[in-house]
Amino acid sequence: MPGDEAPSSAAPAPLARAEQFIWLTARVLEQRRFAFHFLGGDADAVDTALCSYLNGDGGYGHALDPDLRGPLSQPLHTAHALRVLDSLGRCAGQRIERLCRHLTRVSTPDGALPVVFPAPRGYPVAPYHPVFDDPPGELLATGPVVGVLHRNRIWHAWLFRATDFCWDRVEGLRRSHPYEVQSAVAFLDGSSDRARAVAAADRLGRLVREQRLVVLDPRRRHAYPPAPGYAPGEQLYPHDFARRPESLARSWFTDEELRRSLDFLAAEQQADGGWPVRRRAWAPGSALERRPIATLEALLTLRAYGRPLGPASRPGPGHPR
Repeated sequence: MPGDEAPSSAAPAPLARAEQFIWLTARVLEQRRFAFHFLGGDADAVDTALCSYLNGDGGYGHALDPDLRGPLSQPLHTAHALRVLDSLGRCAGQRIERLCRHLTRVSTPDGALPVVFPAPRGYPVAPYHPVFDDPPGELLATGPVVGVLHRNRIWHAWLFRATDFCWDRVEGLRRSHPYEVQSAVAFLDGSSDRARAVAAADRLGRLVREQRLVVLDPRRRHAYPPAPGYAPGEQLYPHDFARRPESLARSWFTDEELRRSLDFLAAEQQADGGWPVRRRAWAPGSALERRPIATLEALLTLRAYGRPLGPASRPGPGHPR
């Protein structure tokens, strides 16, 4: 009868919506990672998926980082792989020893890693990663790799010069851009010299605020222009630097600034359940593959700060209804 319609069911929880997006769009690796982090899935399945990107030289390739296409091992792929292994608690053993030997072979004369090695067959690369015949070492590529290895108490000869390179770059920064700052934070968060890391982070945080490299109030995004070379709207927020509460970058922001940032992050979930990618889209495959990665990062950051995500739409593997 009119007026007796059943009430509509509540909207799906953020995690359930994200899960649907992951199953619809993600690579096997991101599907396995989602299952591991949110559905009680097995770490072995993630490890197996990651191994499909491993090359015979000990590095990683095959567009593990979606901005670098083709099979060749590249430093940005290495950083991505180490983040995955770190999240599994498996950043150790012969695989890491082989990876460090690979890094020794491909480092620049100053012991660091370039962003992109020149590919002999010209495999596609995002235009914001310029390819040089003799590429310089960059904090952008070296910092995250060194940070993860130190956090996992890895000792290898390659790390000595690479660590010195990172300290020199981080402590000498006078001008920077948001992604380089992220790489600096990744290095400092993993450093074993905590007193030196805290001092460097304190100075870096002041630089970030003074140079307006972070959007402190999402309601006033127009007041924080993107860095030179960044796409319109390609801005970073407090949660992009302090992805977890224990990060040294957390002290850069007040509780209110971080609350606004996390509110903005939660509200960015799209109608299809995924989170957007703010960097410039340059190839259909890269854009499609990066959104599930951004979605996983958003979910992990929100959960790290205790934000409610609700239940998934189905139980995890091995957990029948």
